[in-house]
Amino acid sequence: MAWDEWEQLKAQAVERKSPHMRLNQLAADGGGGGGTRDLVVHQDDLGAVGHEANILYDDVKSQADIAAAGAGNGSTGSTMQAAATLKSHGFQTGNALETTVEMWTSHVKSVLQACAHISDHLDYTGTT
Repeated sequence: MAWDEWEQLKAQAVERKSPHMRLNQLAADGGGGGGTRDLVVHQDDLGAVGHEANILYDDVKSQADIAAAGAGNGSTGSTMQAAATLKSHGFQTGNALETTVEMWTSHVKSVLQACAHISDHLDYTGTT
């Protein structure tokens, strides 16, 4: 959509006093929702989901071969060691494998962080 077209649509909406242009607010009569509260969450349900998130976190952390996993403090994981070995022998695959491990590590850490945040968010939801 061109900028001129957007400006024209905005002007037409103002002329019509269209409620469809209302952003980030409820309707004046308090509408916008179904009118009834139909979402019910029980603390036991939240606890069960939080527990499953903890299990997932532990499983991913213990089984994912991330860059520094499986070889002790300050060391590298087995896949990163393989990349280093390939590079040391002049294989271009070593660089590609190293990049893959770095990306994989980044994604695994994102999943771990998301799992760790689930419990906090569920506690907040239960309180709210």
